Amino acid sequence: MNDPWSRPPDFRPHDAAPDREFTPESHSTPGGSSYPPYGSDQPSYPSQGFQSPGSDTGPWWQPPGPDERWGVGQPPAIQSAVPVRRRGWATTLVLACLCLLLGLVGGLAGSQLGNRFFNPPVEIPIATGTAVQREPGSVAGVAAKVLPSTVSIEVTTPQGRGFGSGFVMRSDGLILTNNHVVGGAQPDGVRVIFSDGSQQAATIVGRTVAYDLAVLRVNRQGLPALTLGDSDAVVVGDPVIAVGAPLGLQSTVTSGIVSALHRPVVAGENNDRAFISAIQTDAAINPGNSGGPLVNAQGEVIGINSAIARLPNAEDVNSGSIGLGFAIPSTQAARTAEQLISTGKATYPVIGVVLDRDYVGEGVRVATEPTDGNQPVTPDGPAARAGIRPGDVITRFQGRPVTEPNELIVGIRAEKPGDQVRLTVQRDGKGREVTVTLSETESN
Repeated sequence: MNDPWSRPPDFRPHDAAPDREFTPESHSTPGGSSYPPYGSDQPSYPSQGFQSPGSDTGPWWQPPGPDERWGVGQPPAIQSAVPVRRRGWATTLVLACLCLLLGLVGGLAGSQLGNRFFNPPVEIPIATGTAVQREPGSVAGVAAKVLPSTVSIEVTTPQGRGFGSGFVMRSDGLILTNNHVVGGAQPDGVRVIFSDGSQQAATIVGRTVAYDLAVLRVNRQGLPALTLGDSDAVVVGDPVIAVGAPLGLQSTVTSGIVSALHRPVVAGENNDRAFISAIQTDAAINPGNSGGPLVNAQGEVIGINSAIARLPNAEDVNSGSIGLGFAIPSTQAARTAEQLISTGKATYPVIGVVLDRDYVGEGVRVATEPTDGNQPVTPDGPAARAGIRPGDVITRFQGRPVTEPNELIVGIRAEKPGDQVRLTVQRDGKGREVTVTLSETESN
């Protein structure tokens, strides 16, 4: 049987061109056939499994004729590769843009579906714009009541300008503030700035160093006045609100509580010292709050903001609030303000003794020797009439213990001239209680 894959020795392709001869450089195979060299300009086809018997007649790559080589039937159809049609740059750009657009649309659609699945939409209620009703006793309610009556005070002194606070105590133009706010003012150097921004010159009706209070007058009628409350009814923990112009910032509101009562505070220096049995508060009070009102939850004035504590070694004497502020009780302020309005001056009570500031021990001791020309116990004074002698030690005032001289002085000045007070006195190790009727002296 003839090998259908063999080629006759005299075979020549039926379609070979007689006028063209191809003579490639030989590349031998074990069977003796030759392949076109790399780089030949002749087409290269797959071998299709052909194996040459060594004939050198005709090009090896020419496929045999169907009637000569396959033996039986027709050869399987060999389909040439579909030619590739090259597209122009414009078509390529359009396709790229289309793909990009489809990708973006798909991404957005996927994102929306994902958000709806994993993050369902949340409805947020929108305010209707209805006015909120504040309770009268809230900070906002009290502030709305107090702010129209609180004023800022601008003072011109030889050293420059300063600011403080105050409040309208009578609708006919009387304003209460601290003495240290206006004490150094030049003539016509005091101006009052109202909550509506208007300003007016003010005159000093009267002032006192002993209680650090001053009354001003402006030529204006119908001013909204604040009510002076009862500071004796205040207890530790009561909510309070301080209003004023700290650092010149008008209409500033701060809030807190009453931290302590009857706190002995001595403000000023030498003969210009004020002795105050103060209300202590943690409401923020800063320089410029001086003279402003400290009010309760009803908007009543229970104190006049006057002093703040500072750290012992602080270099800046005008350092800000550290939560220790002090106010003159309203009962004391009302009594002193009435005197200033009536006479332009104020008085304060005394018991007629000189205290030994070098004494160390329980209570405070009455001096044993004259000091600055003053006798230890004023002859025929309140203390002398009660039987107090030089060297006696006072351990309690009105039932409260006293541990240093300023506490006793502050306690006495919180009373009225003519009041009777109880003192616990020790002499030679024995204690007794005496009653002293206070006299008065005029304040500078």
